[in-house]
Amino acid sequence: MNKILFFNPQSAIAKHRIPNSILSIAASVEGKYDWTIVDGNRETDPLAKMMDYLATGEYKYLGFTVMPGPQVKQAVPFAKAIKERYPDVFMIWGGYFPASHFKVILNSGYVDFIVNGPGDHAFPALIDALEHDTPYELIKNIIYKSGDNVIKTIKEDLFDQDPLPPLPYNKLSEIYSIDKYLGKTYLGERTLAYHSSIGCPFTCSFCAVVPIYEARWKGKSAQLVYNDIKYIKDRWGADAIEFHDNNFFVSEKRAVEFSNLIRPEKMNWWGMARIDTMSKFKDDSLARIREAGCRIIFFGAESGNNNILKQLDKGGTQTGDQIAAFAERMKRFDIIPEYSFVLGTPAPTPEEVNAQIDFEIEFIKKIKRINPKTEIVLYTYSPVPTEGSDLYNEVLASGFRYPEKLEDWVSPQWEDLDLRKNHLTPWLKPEMIDKIRNFETVLNGRYPTATDIRLNGLQKSAIKLVSGIRYKVNMYKYPYEIKFLQRLWKYRQPEIQGF
Repeated sequence: MNKILFFNPQSAIAKHRIPNSILSIAASVEGKYDWTIVDGNRETDPLAKMMDYLATGEYKYLGFTVMPGPQVKQAVPFAKAIKERYPDVFMIWGGYFPASHFKVILNSGYVDFIVNGPGDHAFPALIDALEHDTPYELIKNIIYKSGDNVIKTIKEDLFDQDPLPPLPYNKLSEIYSIDKYLGKTYLGERTLAYHSSIGCPFTCSFCAVVPIYEARWKGKSAQLVYNDIKYIKDRWGADAIEFHDNNFFVSEKRAVEFSNLIRPEKMNWWGMARIDTMSKFKDDSLARIREAGCRIIFFGAESGNNNILKQLDKGGTQTGDQIAAFAERMKRFDIIPEYSFVLGTPAPTPEEVNAQIDFEIEFIKKIKRINPKTEIVLYTYSPVPTEGSDLYNEVLASGFRYPEKLEDWVSPQWEDLDLRKNHLTPWLKPEMIDKIRNFETVLNGRYPTATDIRLNGLQKSAIKLVSGIRYKVNMYKYPYEIKFLQRLWKYRQPEIQGF
């Protein structure tokens, strides 16, 4: 029986986390097919490592997980090189990037199949079909080419998470020491990355999650999440948790149940949420969550302008007033709200785009006055191919186009776009990008992120002193002295580097 090789392309230079997405697919074939993994974060030459495995002739299937941004840089050239040397190996990609850009990927000739969403059922079914030469047209959640046609099968309903097989941590530890996946962060000395749910029940038109999950969400039970984390804590000494769910706090009941379970373990943790969801949580629930070790929560504030929130199809009930009120409320519970804002959304004229940016800058400063501990993460708007959305139609009408060749995605400017630091959209002029980036520099100087564990108190005080006057008098242009200090002390940007 043929073996499966999994590849996790490099996503970080120094911050390594357990590759949960690829492990969940490995779990789906564990005990049925032999498999191994090459982790681009842990190998000095991951392509050579994969070539060594393939040279044995034992591996017929190669599965890549590919997130937009850094992982594309390895995934594209590696896939091309492997396909040229081993054309009979089946190349299967999964993740947000291939699900969103399946046509350009399949037209490249390197990739044979794309898993479109959760692969816990689709991947083993596809391997079975290829192994036994049986039809795969009715397998849900896959995309492939038949002749010149791209075939996209129907989506599978999201399935309950608890019955899924456990992630094969022990086998991973035989390949790569799990100790090195537990990194030092703001939260703790040995921080674990964990997924407790899939999807999100909202339809924000700027979010890559929407085309894949289509406003659906399924979570593991609080007890199972606790059991998994407790096992990793006892086995490998994890002392903190990053929940990489798209939306950890969908269910107040589940969040409170988990908090009650994890509290005795004395682990700090972080997760992502929506402001309009958590603003409905009872005070007692928020208190329990904080007492259980939750120190910081990431919220997609996106904009203080209600018209922009509507344009982004934020859904729910979120408003600018609610964003401000919730920042105030979080002070009572000593939970740091980490607010992301999306600047530079499309508008009919450059003047309107510029005015929107100015509005958001003032709104962000208002939030800082309300709750100075609020962490601010700035992004520039990057289009997401959400077919049928008004915003995406507006993007296309502006003349914006994605690359037509897969190789072009490797260029630095497209990586910047995927990291939401783009300067490629037609409605954003260079001076607007400069305004956003310069304000970000001054803001981060005046309020250094609490999550940067490398900056000491003296360094933070120095940056705050240098930035304070600029911030107070709205003087953002040419902040070279702040950039120098940030570069000198390697200031960490949470939006692209994590904690």
